[in-house]
Amino acid sequence: MTDPMTERLVRFQRPGALPYLIGADEARLAALFGLDADAYRALLDAFDHQTRQAAETLLARPGLADAVDRLPLHPEGSRDVFHVVALGESTTADRLSWFEILRQLVALRRPGDAVRFTNLAITGSTTTQALTQLPALGFQRPDLVLCMIGANDAQHLAPDAPTLVSAAETERNLAMLHDLAQQRGPVRWVWLTPSPFDEPRAAAYPHFRRAGITWAGKDVDATADHLLGRPEPTVDTRLAVREDHHFLDDGVHLSIEGQREIAEAVVRALAGAA
Repeated sequence: MTDPMTERLVRFQRPGALPYLIGADEARLAALFGLDADAYRALLDAFDHQTRQAAETLLARPGLADAVDRLPLHPEGSRDVFHVVALGESTTADRLSWFEILRQLVALRRPGDAVRFTNLAITGSTTTQALTQLPALGFQRPDLVLCMIGANDAQHLAPDAPTLVSAAETERNLAMLHDLAQQRGPVRWVWLTPSPFDEPRAAAYPHFRRAGITWAGKDVDATADHLLGRPEPTVDTRLAVREDHHFLDDGVHLSIEGQREIAEAVVRALAGAA
């Protein structure tokens, strides 16, 4: 049995999304966690099982299955496969993330459709660091990019310190992510706002307290409001994540229940825009 710390690391760390590890086989990735390939695969399969169950739960909700059927995921021109790529940080890199649940929803409802999902999210990434992924994004040649980033920019490394990335720099980086990606080939782009925090829970979390890291919901709200003012479509995840059980014990990361709510919000938004 894998110890809880290793399981959490595998859940939230996605080394295969790093530019210098893209294409690495599972044996090499497993070794990074001190696991053999079979133990690593068993963990990934367990996470896949959980996201499939989450997708099945969503499909029982009124209108959700029809919304998945309406998702505009059809190859155009000479393309044989419609390619969906996610950019982001730990909320998306999570093996139980909204993106992985979305992958399962499409697999369950549209098994015959040629749709490919690639998760390039990197835990801990700021918007500044995300800019370095643009070459990898161009190599993927996506048809649709779903981008959820900005929460790590809002870290305070001391109670009275400014945010890790200033609001002005965050806005500049978000614009560059979109605009430079378009220069590499036109691609449909949809933003997701950073999900909200449970501030009291985050303030009490021992590891954040030892590191001196604090979080303020107003900083994420500022990024979310900026995204909602941009011309590209934006899914406001703050409307989906509202309950205590939507958060893990650190108040920042989401439980699979919180991830499931975001997945539903994404499906309904994309289907409504189809």
